[in-house]
Amino acid sequence: MALETESVSRDKLSLADTEIDWARLDKTIFHIIGAVLFTVQQALIHPTAVVKTRMQVADYRLAHMPGMVVFKDILRNDGIPGVFRGFGTSAIGSLPGRVLALTSLEMSKDMMLKYTQGLNMPETTRIGVANGVAGMFSNLISSLYIVPLEVICQRLIVQGLPGATSYTDPFDVARKVIKAEGFRGLYRGFGLTALTNSPAVALWSLGYRDDSEKKPSHMEMMAVQATAGMVAGACSSVITTPIDTVKTRLQVIDDYGVARPSVLRTTKILLKEDGWWGFYRGFGPRFLNMSLYGTTMIVTYELIKRLSVKHI
Repeated sequence: MALETESVSRDKLSLADTEIDWARLDKTIFHIIGAVLFTVQQALIHPTAVVKTRMQVADYRLAHMPGMVVFKDILRNDGIPGVFRGFGTSAIGSLPGRVLALTSLEMSKDMMLKYTQGLNMPETTRIGVANGVAGMFSNLISSLYIVPLEVICQRLIVQGLPGATSYTDPFDVARKVIKAEGFRGLYRGFGLTALTNSPAVALWSLGYRDDSEKKPSHMEMMAVQATAGMVAGACSSVITTPIDTVKTRLQVIDDYGVARPSVLRTTKILLKEDGWWGFYRGFGPRFLNMSLYGTTMIVTYELIKRLSVKHI
């Protein structure tokens, strides 16, 4: 009975922690639970990514339809599998990338906390700065793995659109891209990916604001972080959608009839096709995607950490 009470107390203590560092985590449990919960989270928001991508790449007619109309059109033509195009590849392929991202995030955050230990700043500010810098660093490191996966998934998503190349499976995508351009073809849009994701990840990773008198409770922390994640995602989508539109088109469109696509050429063609409004193609579903991702990512990540605390 005493052991049961002690175990319950430890579990409550883990859930009540507002800051859990890397050394306190059971890494195996952390990555296993993370793989499961983040895959579920990814499944919930994947249809918004499919709608967004098809609107960014499609012709003028489809690109200017409301997101919900495009979603219904995909369901009508392709059924449920249509709104989950590329999900299997993304979910399975993301597992190693997620281990890399989570590990680099926690290790870089620990390093930042150590390096800023002697600085004259409130503790909550120090944690916030460490979280933000760690988020950007983790995004840059994980992009080395994620960008090739993203190129493959994006090309699977746009299959069926006029002018899109047909593929039998993700390995066929990789083979055809490498045959045409070498391995650099799998890194199309790498710089734009870092540019669009790093600010958002940094904002999502920021900790609780200054409050030297009162430490936030677990529920307060989670509520603030979830709200902050949603707001950060929404704001980031407004700022970065033009870059994301160019990046998506750069990753999937081949038939320019001139030379290898570049950021400048892709931008000029988009301007010619659709004017300045073309840079906000797919804004509605991307706004929804990033808002939901910001909230669910924060809540899921904090839950994973609390479930992975070592019980010594």
